[in-house]
Amino acid sequence: MEILRSPVPESDAMDDKQLAKLVKKTVAKAARPKALQSRTYDATLDATRPPPTLQDEEALELFQQMKKREF
Repeated sequence: MEILRSPVPESDAMDDKQLAKLVKKTVAKAARPKALQSRTYDATLDATRPPPTLQDEEALELFQQMKKREF
């Protein structure tokens, strides 16, 4: 009977300290509050603008990520 080994060599495997540090960093990034939309100089634009929706925020985030990539 053969012993099954992981595809990652032991020397390259992430130890518990590294994994905990990465999880902590990721959780902190996810917990960071989103920036509020900046106000305009014309108050009538702010008054007539509909409140932002979750779909709008996701679309904005997607486009920000797409700007960083080259095609």
